[in-house]
Amino acid sequence: MATKAPLQTADKLMRILMFTMALSMMSGVMFNIALPKISSEFHLSIAQVSWLSSAYILIYAIGAVTYGKLADRYRLKDLVTFGLLLFAVGSLIGLTSQTFAMALIGRCLQASGAAVIPAMSMIIPLRFFPPERRGAALGMTAVGLAFGNALGPVVAALLISTLQWRWLFAVSLLSLVTLPFYRAYLGSERTVSRGRFDWLGGLLLGITIALLLLSVTTGIWLLLFGLLALGLFIARICTAGDPFIAPKLFQNRKYTLGLTISFLVSGTCCSLFVLSPLLLADVQQLPSIWIGFAMIPAAAASAIFGRKGGKLADTKGNLFVVRIASSLLLSSFLLLSTFTASSALWIALFLVLGNVGQSFMTIAISNSVSRNLPADQVGVGMGMLSMANFIGQGIAISIYGKVVDFESTASVPSWNPLYSYVSGFIFSNLYVVLAVSQILIFTLYVVTFGRQKRKVSEQKKSAVLSNI
Repeated sequence: MATKAPLQTADKLMRILMFTMALSMMSGVMFNIALPKISSEFHLSIAQVSWLSSAYILIYAIGAVTYGKLADRYRLKDLVTFGLLLFAVGSLIGLTSQTFAMALIGRCLQASGAAVIPAMSMIIPLRFFPPERRGAALGMTAVGLAFGNALGPVVAALLISTLQWRWLFAVSLLSLVTLPFYRAYLGSERTVSRGRFDWLGGLLLGITIALLLLSVTTGIWLLLFGLLALGLFIARICTAGDPFIAPKLFQNRKYTLGLTISFLVSGTCCSLFVLSPLLLADVQQLPSIWIGFAMIPAAAASAIFGRKGGKLADTKGNLFVVRIASSLLLSSFLLLSTFTASSALWIALFLVLGNVGQSFMTIAISNSVSRNLPADQVGVGMGMLSMANFIGQGIAISIYGKVVDFESTASVPSWNPLYSYVSGFIFSNLYVVLAVSQILIFTLYVVTFGRQKRKVSEQKKSAVLSNI
């Protein structure tokens, strides 16, 4: 349900949200670089200290849909206030921590508060912008996402080399600067629904997601428990009077397929910032700081063209943007597969195509899904979309890690007939699979949402004829 907020105020709100989104993403990726130093300080294994990143992703994913559900009941300004304050409390605990346990507690509290940001990044464009301007608003969130992914590794490397890894927590405190602006610009909008909050349903969903994500690296037993928790969650939402997620939401075919497409896009496109650093380190032999700089051009291009993609979605339609995105992603993955072991400069250039394509694809899918949600399900519906993105990333990251490790234990031929290097076969093959996946994703999108553009065109044509 869009509010009556003036567009000037809505634009200011999106700029604040873009800045907050960048801080949130920076907080999510910065600690990956610090794990070796944290491991050495506390005399723990990398697997143990990696919980600083794993726990953040888990809570972030579950929290996104929880805040989305709460947004259908409470004012956005109150949810953002609570989330950002909790984000700051976690940052302070981590900044002053003297034990790994305290650092982990701070990290979990950070994630619990920061999870409000991806939820708001989906909900605010829907509530404060009319449909014809919603793509441009979603484009601004893509800009914040790109800046966060680009600056995170570089800022982390600088802080770790000049100060100490605990100062990574201090970056998140900058989010408090945005709180007065949120309080002013969000106003006192009415909520869509009231009623009892289904905490049991939310808890079962959280347990399900956690077990399914952890089962990717841990084993079959957690997968079985995850499926059991999923069954209990389904039973709960089918029998509860006011369920955490209304079953009718999943009866919406376009919405369900939209979640599936978003899950696949997130899982394949996260390779651009997960596989690429591994490629630059293992094949091109770049040090960490230069890997961070090699990733900047792609993220900068994504930030520059992100708003353009949103405007194209508003003027040309989502399908037009998806065609461009699919072409860019397909070209990027094919070039990365063919020139895997080439110069790092070429890799950086190919990543530009992929990152811009990812931004365009994310904008178009979010816009398409949002148009198929009823007003009383916008919050939880878009929260589920954010959660699907994080689940896709979490599962894909684990799979990529396992496949790359496989290179040291087996000799794998290249699947790309144009590949002519003596190393990097695993990366080349992965990019072949990712290229093929883009064709499948595009086909699924056209089947699901392809008719929307035609419907919009027919509506515009009818409006013109009626005015003649």
